[in-house]
Amino acid sequence: MAEFQKLVFSGVQPTGNLHLGNYLGAIRKFVALQKDNDCIYCVVDEHALTAQLVHEDLRGQTRAIAAAYIASGIDPKKHIVFNQSAVAGHAELAWIFNCVARIGWMERMTQFKDKAGGKNAEQVSLGLLAYPSLMAADILLYRATHVPVGDDQKQHLELTRDIAQKFNIDFSANIRKEGYGIDIKVGDEPVHAYFPMVEPLIDGPAPRVMSLRDGTKKMSKSDPSDLSRINLMDDAETISKKIRKAKTDPDGLPSEPEGLKGRPEADNLVGIYAALSDKTKADVLADYGGQQFSVFKPALIELAVSVLAPITEEMRRLTGDTSHIDAILRDGGERANARAEKTMKEVRDIIGFLR
Repeated sequence: MAEFQKLVFSGVQPTGNLHLGNYLGAIRKFVALQKDNDCIYCVVDEHALTAQLVHEDLRGQTRAIAAAYIASGIDPKKHIVFNQSAVAGHAELAWIFNCVARIGWMERMTQFKDKAGGKNAEQVSLGLLAYPSLMAADILLYRATHVPVGDDQKQHLELTRDIAQKFNIDFSANIRKEGYGIDIKVGDEPVHAYFPMVEPLIDGPAPRVMSLRDGTKKMSKSDPSDLSRINLMDDAETISKKIRKAKTDPDGLPSEPEGLKGRPEADNLVGIYAALSDKTKADVLADYGGQQFSVFKPALIELAVSVLAPITEEMRRLTGDTSHIDAILRDGGERANARAEKTMKEVRDIIGFLR
């Protein structure tokens, strides 16, 4: 059986300030993946409309995500960094996938249920319902084979596979007739496929970064308290203040990870230290077990500042030079569009659109 050429795709929405959870859970992984893979990293500005229709500064937020990619170490010359709306193929393929996918598939998505919970149909946008179809188009427009995902996106990636499989089956005769696609196995069955069955990339347990004010909730851009998160644009003084004020409990640090059970705030701070230092929680507790938070927090502050300060400095420099960022995104958009248009030409042929 033939194989699709390996390609990694992922994207981040330009909604609000990027924080430590975004960096540790996604962007740092993007940087690692570029060493051994062909990568496309997108700022998904069309997706941003499902979270908030009217933005005060969508262009600025888009530039900030691109700046975070580059400041963290992604090379926009070797790989592609662009904004989604620059490539019309995303919207065109999403419409085709809207016709391939079933409404029931969309309504079963956990994120849709969470975001639409308590609202009637008049209050929920069609875009929110169709969000996973656009996500599938983002990935399959480049016939990407692998996507780094967190727990909250696994279901959407499974839906992407369902859409790809249904397209391949529904149009199998046309795919062969037009001379596109390759023979692959789906389970034990050989299928002549145009779109790959995308695989998740899960490189070890993803650090789950929680709120500094409530260790039971994820660190979030939408939390009304800025003290709940460390933003990538925070300076050293602000990072220090937030960690010093981070909620803890009266007990000191245990000597083993089992001692963190039932102590969400302590577990979160140890987890952040472990992620920033590329260590395990057991390694961190081997050094700090038995110590009080008055000793541990200064060490965490020093580590966080040392890791994040260079990224913050470069992000500030890049966002202050909008012409440079725009040039990078424009170049990435042109290179992405060249790949996307090849896919769309073939998809139009497969479907039978007259050209």
